[in-house]
Order: sequence, then structure tokens, then C-alpha cells
Amino acid sequence: MFDGLGLLANGISHFLNPISLFNIVWATLLGIVIGALPGLTATMGVALLVTLTYKMAPDQAILVLMCIYSGAIYGGSRTAILLAIPGTPASAATTLDGHPLALQGKAGLAMGLATTSSALGTIIGIVALALIAPLLAEAALKFGTYEFFWLALFGVIISGQLTAMDDPLKGYMAGILGLLVAMVGMETLHAHQRFTFGIASLGGGVDLIPAMVGAFGFAEILGVMKRTAQARIVSSSDRVVPKLGEVFKYWKTIIRSGLIGTFVGIVPGVGEDVGAWASYAAAKRASKEPHMFGRGSQEGLIAAETGNSSVVPGAMIPTLTLALPGSAAAAVLIAAMFIHGIRPGPLLMTESPETLYQIVAVLLFSTLAILVLGLTLTKPLLTVLSVPRERLMAVVYVLCVVGSFAITQRLFDVYVMVGFGIAGFILREMKFPMAPLVLGIILGDLLDLNLRRGLLLTNGDPSPFFTRPISAVICGVIIVTILMSIPAVSKRVRALLPSARAQSPDQG
Repeated sequence: MFDGLGLLANGISHFLNPISLFNIVWATLLGIVIGALPGLTATMGVALLVTLTYKMAPDQAILVLMCIYSGAIYGGSRTAILLAIPGTPASAATTLDGHPLALQGKAGLAMGLATTSSALGTIIGIVALALIAPLLAEAALKFGTYEFFWLALFGVIISGQLTAMDDPLKGYMAGILGLLVAMVGMETLHAHQRFTFGIASLGGGVDLIPAMVGAFGFAEILGVMKRTAQARIVSSSDRVVPKLGEVFKYWKTIIRSGLIGTFVGIVPGVGEDVGAWASYAAAKRASKEPHMFGRGSQEGLIAAETGNSSVVPGAMIPTLTLALPGSAAAAVLIAAMFIHGIRPGPLLMTESPETLYQIVAVLLFSTLAILVLGLTLTKPLLTVLSVPRERLMAVVYVLCVVGSFAITQRLFDVYVMVGFGIAGFILREMKFPMAPLVLGIILGDLLDLNLRRGLLLTNGDPSPFFTRPISAVICGVIIVTILMSIPAVSKRVRALLPSARAQSPDQG
């Protein structure tokens, strides 16, 4: 432990110089801006900056990319709260309670709570990264093809249930629709074209960013056009910096969400969105006011932001120790590390352990920058609220088109964005949630690839999906989750539990 503390102290002192501090500030601020703009995700920000950091020293390059990554995950909460349009998929859960709080005239408080909970969530993940990285990485190594399949399905099921609380079936249907969209294009095992209908542009599948921007952004624009009398948020004069009591009143939620997000980050390839939804689900189950979730619950907002931010340091655990990306942005970071002569993997802890603690130090500095910049820039961001919603949607439309086109410079992606926007608008009018649809597209590749790979390894025998211990546990959780979403079953279980407790003393 003392060796680790010494390496951490060296890592912190290594970046205590004007150049490093300047890079931390501008990179974190740029990350916040990237995350706040619909269509510009953390992964895109890191990928675009990789080429710009090619001439930098390796430590400064990784510093810039890590600050972009963590800043973008936090920055998505800005538009999620103000406009009900998550800047990144990781902020979709933030929309559920952040935007209702803004509609209640508490936009400043909502953004302040999001900032502080993001910082606290990152710190929880940093502690796990610094102290128990080898142990957690070993646990993540036990996840194989069969576990990844169930994990992807679990993410879609949880999202579907949480975002369609009145009718979980609609949430499940939206999630399955997203999974079906993810099946379009060339499959990876045998390179067969699937569901392209002769359209060459669909050969590479449906890109996530245009689909997400359309489902959340363009669909919202159409909704505003339909609801001409829609009430807009008025500029709020409420305080931005939350009181300590308002934050630490939910200390159990913060710790629980931070641990959940860290664990989700450890599992390779899952990402911040699942961390946010899983934390939100756990908070709702444990809350004394579950009926407030989705209606402006401060606890729900804190859980979502703590969960997605804690995934960032958690995702670095398998990235650094196993060279397995904990998220899409972490996959880009692995490529950047190799470009700059850093070789992540099992030998990193023995060959250059200082790299791990330098990244811990970078995350600490970035968290401090997020806390300062997030709270000081909240008031300027609130000026967005003074713009009439109808006029603001014109700017959002431009960002949607530019964000969709900027990925591959294909006009086809703009058509995809418009198509998903129209479909999203229709589904919204029918009370279908959008988050499971987008999450299904995100996790579809993971589910599809691991399902077919698992069947290929066993010559078509599906039994390992149910007999392996971790797979069986996740499968059981999915079954229980689905059953408990059926009103008749949940009422029966609740009726049996009190009677079972009442009978237990007599049986003793």
C-alpha cells in the first residue's frame, strides 16, 4: 500500500507544472462542450483528439485524452437537464429527473447536483482504480462470451423497465427494436450481409450517433413543432452550489451508485450508459420516495450522474491491466497508448506501474476541474433558457445535422438521423420510451456477437449460457426482473412476503 501511495504522490507531483495544469483546464472544458453538444460523444472527442496529440509527450497526450473523456461524460448532463436531450448516451438517465427539475424552476440546483455527484462518483471510481485494480481486473476476467450475452440483455431489460414504469412492456419492445436495428449490416463472424435490402450504405450497419441524435434530438424538434403552446423553461435565479446537506443526505445512494458504476466499468465493453441505468434502478428500489423518480427526484438525478461518472475510472481498470476496453472511449484510449509507446496489459503493473498512478492523478485533477468549471459555468449556461424553445430548436437541428454528418462525412447518416427522428416522434406519441431503443442499438453488437460466438464454440449447444455460474445468476436476475414487471406476479409476491414473515415465528 505504501508503495502505491508513493507512486500516487509522484504521479500528482509529476503534473504540478504550468503546462500540465493548462492542458487539464482546456481539455476538460473542451470535453464538457463536446459532451453537451448533441451528436458529439466522448468517444468521438477522444478519437478526434488522438491525431492532434501525436506530437505531444506521451504523458501529456494521455492527460489530454483522459480529461476529454471524463469532461464529455459529465458534459452530457447539461443539455439533458436544460433541453431533455442527452448530450451523450451516458446522460439519458439524467434526463428523467434533471429536466423535470428544470421545468420546476430548479435548473441551477439540478446542474449543481449533477456536478457534485459526478465529482463524487469519479472519486469513488478513482479509489477502486488506485487500490484494488488487480483484484477487480481478475474478477472481470471471469466474464466470457456467455456472460457478455446476458449482460447486454440485462442492460436492455433494465433500461426498458425504468423508462416505461407505467407499462414495462413498451420499454421491452423499444429495447428489442433497438436490438433488431443493431442486426443490420455485415455480421462479424462470417461477413454476411443482413437486412440491408440491397442498400450499399447499410453494409456497415446503422451508426449509433445518427440514430441517437435522431431519436432524442430531431424527435424533440418535431414534438416542439406539434406542441406550439408548450411551456418553456424560464430563466432560473436559484442557487447553483447545492448545500452539503442536500448532497450528503443521499450518501448511501452516492456510495451505492459509485460502486455500481465502478463495477460496470470493470466489465469490458459495457460503458457509462449501463452504469447510469443500473445505478438509477438500484436507487429507485432502495428509495423511500420511489414515486418521485421520473418526476424531478434529486435522488434519481444524483444516482444517474454518480453512476455514469464512476464508470470512467472503473473502465480504466480492464483497459490498463488487461488491455480490454471498459467502454468505447477506452478502446480509443488503448490505440492512443500504443501510438505513444505505452503497452497496456497484464505486464503494465510490473513494467511501468507509474503509468497507472499517473492516470489516477490525471483523473483527480480532471475531477477538480469539472467541479470548478461545472459550478462556475452553470449560470452562463442558464442563459440558454431565456431563448424561446422554438428558436432554440433551430440551433439544435443544425447541431443534429452537423453531428450526424461529421462522423463519416456521409449524407446517408443525415437520412438515418431524420428517419430515426420521425420514428422516434411517432413512438413518443404512442408513449414508447427512446432510451431502450438507443441502448438496444449500443448493446446489439455485443449481444449478437457473443450469442453466435458461444453457439459456435459449443457446436450449437446453448447449455453453457444457463449452466455457467455467472451466466446462470445474470439469467436468473433477468427472469426475476421481467416477472416482477408483471402486475399480477408482483402483487402476488408482495402478498406472500408479509404472510411468510408472519408465519416464521410460529414455525420457530
